[in-house]
Amino acid sequence: MVHLPPRTLLLAGVLLPALLTGTVVLAQVQESRSYRLEEMTDMALKYNPGLQEAATLIDQGRGAQATAEAYPNPSITGTLGPGRTREGLRDSTFFERGVAVSQPVEWPGMRQARQQAAEAALAGSQAAVDASRLSLLSEVKIAFYQLLLAQRNEELIMEALASVQEFQRGVKARVDAGQARPFEALKANVEVQKVSNDLNHARHALVVGRSRLNALTGGLLGKNFDVQGNFVSPPLELNPDGLVASASTQHPTVRRVRKEIERAEHSVVQERQSLIPFVTVSGIFQQEAAETAYLARLSVPIPLWYRRQGEITGALSAKQRAEAEHARLQNELVAAITESVEEAHAAQDRIGVYEKGLLKQAEETLRIARISFQQGAASLLEFIDAQRVHRQMLLEYAQAQASFSIELARLERWTGELR
Repeated sequence: MVHLPPRTLLLAGVLLPALLTGTVVLAQVQESRSYRLEEMTDMALKYNPGLQEAATLIDQGRGAQATAEAYPNPSITGTLGPGRTREGLRDSTFFERGVAVSQPVEWPGMRQARQQAAEAALAGSQAAVDASRLSLLSEVKIAFYQLLLAQRNEELIMEALASVQEFQRGVKARVDAGQARPFEALKANVEVQKVSNDLNHARHALVVGRSRLNALTGGLLGKNFDVQGNFVSPPLELNPDGLVASASTQHPTVRRVRKEIERAEHSVVQERQSLIPFVTVSGIFQQEAAETAYLARLSVPIPLWYRRQGEITGALSAKQRAEAEHARLQNELVAAITESVEEAHAAQDRIGVYEKGLLKQAEETLRIARISFQQGAASLLEFIDAQRVHRQMLLEYAQAQASFSIELARLERWTGELR
């Protein structure tokens, strides 16, 4: 057993709690870090498992392309064995030897169609990854603005709770001094409980919002973090016709479906070209007892009974399905863009109403109610109502800002543009 000096034990007893406390504080500081939107999107692009899963589609497409470009392998057949021949009454033994080399030769039209189909499939896989990336960025922005709104709601409720608690203490002092009725203190207590309950609900919303963002960024944020930033300022105009036209040409999902149509068209050509069978060219060396032969062979299967009607029908069906998906996608994009633009315009109008005077009116009403209550000209209930209206106006203003920012994030998803 090792015996430590008393000074060492004393020093360890002093420093160890400090070190442990510092470690805990450091961990808490790291956990409660505040993130900006750019940091969130960068983390999501690096660590989101769904995007990593989608990226494997490109490797699969490259593998299929390599398969389409490969040539059929040749085959080599060898024969070796003893033989016997009879000449008169004598038996003669020897070894027979033979080698055959065969090479299947593809029809050029079928090979070219297969390669073009693989190239279109690879381009479609790349477009699918771009669509997953676009959707992820939109989801991160929506979750960011929702959490930013939840934080703003918590701040407003905490300010209201501090104000109500302050007036609760003032009402209690007035009741104790006989300057107010006990009923006033009861109303103040009820209001404190109501605001406290609102605060609990707001904190539950924060937990849900953090969980959503944590999942989108690959689980790296933990449970205790905040976001910082501002909502998007309303632009002058959103033109739905221009956005629809932009989405119809550059949206990655539209590009993916178009490449799927192109791949299906090449597959139809490939199956039709497959009616022309492979030609197998063979070179043969054969040696027997009394002769040596060098032969060439050409083998051509005849498509008499089976003419690949099933494969051709399947390829045509895949082409029709891709064309129907393209039409459906175009209609859905028009509807989604129109809806988001209208929602953004409505949020923009609400923001204008609040900024043009509604917020100032609510703030002035609260200021007058506070002064009137302090001077005894207004009741506690009137002050509480004024405070509720003021808090509700601030929350609805933040909700309008969040709604506008969220609709812009959705428009980025539908139009294929990152603003």
